[in-house]
Amino acid sequence: MSEAPTLGTPLSLLTLAETRRYIRRSHAIMMTVTFVLLYALGSMVIGGMLILANLTGGTVVQIVWGNGLGTDFWNYPGLLIIAPWGIVDLPMFATVSMVFVSIGVGMGMSVAVLLGVAMVRSRRASLGRPASVGSIAGLTPAMIALVTLGACCSTTAAATAGVGIVAHASGTTTTNLLVNTWYLGVFQMAVMYVALFAQELVLRVYGGILGLSGRDASRIYVAPPVDRRYVAGILLRVALMVGGITWSLAMLVDWTTTGPFSASAALWTRWILEHQVPAFLAILVALFPNGTFAVLRDLARYPGLAVRALLVAGGLLLLVGAPPPLAGWGLEGFGNELMGALGLPVAWGAVAPVYPLGWTLAVRWGLQYVLLGAFAISVGIAPRLALRPLGWTVGQFVPAKPAAAGPAPHGLAPTPTEPPAGPREPVSSVGAVADGP
Repeated sequence: MSEAPTLGTPLSLLTLAETRRYIRRSHAIMMTVTFVLLYALGSMVIGGMLILANLTGGTVVQIVWGNGLGTDFWNYPGLLIIAPWGIVDLPMFATVSMVFVSIGVGMGMSVAVLLGVAMVRSRRASLGRPASVGSIAGLTPAMIALVTLGACCSTTAAATAGVGIVAHASGTTTTNLLVNTWYLGVFQMAVMYVALFAQELVLRVYGGILGLSGRDASRIYVAPPVDRRYVAGILLRVALMVGGITWSLAMLVDWTTTGPFSASAALWTRWILEHQVPAFLAILVALFPNGTFAVLRDLARYPGLAVRALLVAGGLLLLVGAPPPLAGWGLEGFGNELMGALGLPVAWGAVAPVYPLGWTLAVRWGLQYVLLGAFAISVGIAPRLALRPLGWTVGQFVPAKPAAAGPAPHGLAPTPTEPPAGPREPVSSVGAVADGP
């Protein structure tokens, strides 16, 4: 099997170059701007940044540099406009995050519309063609529909996530987030960017199938079969992505109560080893299953062993927990919170859970503690076996075979390629550096 297509430079990936090029090439700039303005206007009205009312007096424009208590520094400087038609209140960080999220929603919604149109055209054009072309068009429900879902649902959900939902996903309380409103903006921007980044990957890897970008005629993509294994692999990737993002951002929640510059060594060990190591592993695996395996496989012996030992250590701390007195210093995991929920003594290492027993705590334990911890341990011990289920969601790029000479059926052009026979290889046998979604 040939390697996956080159995804481009890291800078072009991070700056969403293909998404911006696709919107510009499709002459959808005005549609994007319309989505951006509509969402920004709706956000301002719902969030209280724009209040329409009939007021007396003239227009007042004032820059607010702070409050008397010296708190909420992220809101200043702010802009306050009072006019006969209403009030505009623009705190600094809230305005920046609203602009970023509005642009992301505009880009995601525009690409969703364009991909939907391309998908319909591709399916119509594939009617009556030979089976090889039909198999290519069959990729669109499996992959491209996920892109439209990520664009018009993930980005919008990230932008409109309620305070309570964000609090539950991040392991804190609604009251804490209402006091530290900067975290809501950070959460929205982070989830928004990851959704747009995933969309960028799919456009680069699978865009040629729908004519969205230049297609290499020497290779053909063979989509993975949509069966139980495929569905299981997709669900695992989604769970890893959601758990990884929310668990990584949960470190910032701790900063709302404990300053990072005054934190102890135990807390920094928890933030790095328990939060970021398993979280970044989950996010990278969800985005680049083959690429992550290739990096782990190609590392030199001692650096590779060090990385895998780090994954096992972080996973054990997250899944099993830490013994006393480390648990009392902030270095704790699922085992410590489970003992706390069972009423065991603090001397044993028990730590009180963030939430009372219920669905919220169960989701937190299952999606963040157990899943991320167990996955980090399994990847550290046996990466080939741990990443095998993710290979069920990845197709193959194989060399194209020349079409046989002769007239094409139904008056269409001869089929340029023919998919290979036989089952696809699992992720463990793929050597691609990065394969996208």
